[in-house]
Amino acid sequence: MVSLIEELETREAAARVRVEELEAEIAELTSRLAGEREVWSRLRVTRETVAQVLAELSGQDVAETAPLREPVAAEAPVEPEVRVVGAVMVPHWREGLTMDVLPDVYRDIVEVIADASGPMQAKQIVPRIGLPAVTAKIEGTRGKLKRLVERGWLIEDQPGRFAPAHPGSGGESANSRNDKGSSL
Repeated sequence: MVSLIEELETREAAARVRVEELEAEIAELTSRLAGEREVWSRLRVTRETVAQVLAELSGQDVAETAPLREPVAAEAPVEPEVRVVGAVMVPHWREGLTMDVLPDVYRDIVEVIADASGPMQAKQIVPRIGLPAVTAKIEGTRGKLKRLVERGWLIEDQPGRFAPAHPGSGGESANSRNDKGSSL
C-alpha cells in the first residue's frame, strides 16, 4: 500500500511537470507574439509610407489624404508593456462616428443589418458576410453582434434579432454614403 506522503509526492511531481510544460508553451507563444507584433508594425509603417508617397506623387498635400482612412483610437498601436492578445477594439458609437472606424468584419455586419428590411438573426448574417453557415461561425458572429449592441451600434429588439441602433447616422451603408458624396 502506498503511503499518503508518497501519493502527495507523486501528485506534486506530476503538477510540476504540467507547470513546466505550460511555462515552455508560454515562452514559445511570447516569442511568436513578439514576431507577429514586429510584422504588424512593419506593415503599418509600410502602408503609411506608401499612402504618403502616393499623396505626394499625385500632387495632393498629405493632410488632404488623411480623411481617406484616418487611424482612430481603435487602431492605435498597442504599447509594448500592454499585453493584449487578439483584441479587436470596437469603439462606442457616438454622434458623427461612421462605420469606417469599425474593424472590417464588424463593419460588414453593420452594413448587412443596415441594408436589411428588418431585424436579422446571426444565422442570416453569416452567409451574407462570406462565412460558411456552420455553428462555430454563427456563434462567433452572435458574439460580435452582442458586442455591437453593448457598444451602441446595434439594438437587439427581440432575443437574437438585431437591427441598427441609429439608422441614417453611424449605421449607414457604404452605398448610401457614396450616393451622398456624389450629390455634393
